[in-house]
Amino acid sequence: VQLQASGGGLVQAGGSLRLSCPASVRTFSSYVMGWFRQAPGKEREFVAAISWSGGSTYYADSVKGRFTVSRDNAKKTVFLQMNSLKPEDTAVYYCAAGLSWYSTTVGGYAYWGQGTLVTVSS
Repeated sequence: VQLQASGGGLVQAGGSLRLSCPASVRTFSSYVMGWFRQAPGKEREFVAAISWSGGSTYYADSVKGRFTVSRDNAKKTVFLQMNSLKPEDTAVYYCAAGLSWYSTTVGGYAYWGQGTLVTVSS
């Protein structure tokens, strides 16, 4: 499984960005997809996840109500819509693929893409 997150950039506080992560895999719908982020000097943390069909999602409390995760299984792509961005959202964002539902830990995902940097200015 190969993943590549894109869509990051510099945005002012209150702005929006949409991240995309296409997957090179034969059976994309077999994987739970997650988004994580890592700020400078901090550990990688869970942001959001979406189930195999997209019917279920869950979020970290810090982004709930502002971020929306979605997926298009036909296009083998997962998305992260980020609204009302805050300076504390500044981080490198990573997409990941796993087999088990409801994992918020790095160890719960087997495959990782290269990250995309999101910088939110105040």
